[in-house]
Parts: sequence; C-alpha cells; structure tokens
Amino acid sequence: MIEDDPFATPAARKAQAHTLGSELARLSVTELEALVGDLEAEIARVRAAIEAKRATQNAADALFRR
Repeated sequence: MIEDDPFATPAARKAQAHTLGSELARLSVTELEALVGDLEAEIARVRAAIEAKRATQNAADALFRR
C-alpha cells in the first residue's frame, strides 16, 4: 500500500487517503492533480469491471436462450 511505501510522495499519500465528497481546499495543486490521476485510474478500473460483467451476462444469456 502507498502508506507503507517510504518512497511515496506526500501528495500521493494524501491523494490515496482522500474520501469522495471531502474538503478539497486543503489540498495543493500537486495533490489535486495526483487525486485526479487516481480517480481517473479508478474510473477505468470500474469500467473494465462493468464490461467484464456484461460479457459474462451476455454469454450466459446466449447459452440459455438456445
């Protein structure tokens, strides 16, 4: 985890600990940019999971519709 990484930047540690909807005013520009990167990566991960589940559902639908 990033909290255990002695080489992680403070911005990376703070972005990792961010909770959705929490105050942004305390974060620096660098921290906000790191947060955006983390959120974009998470969005991509969630979209991939959605596509995988859709593919599984479509395969099951095709199998049982025969």
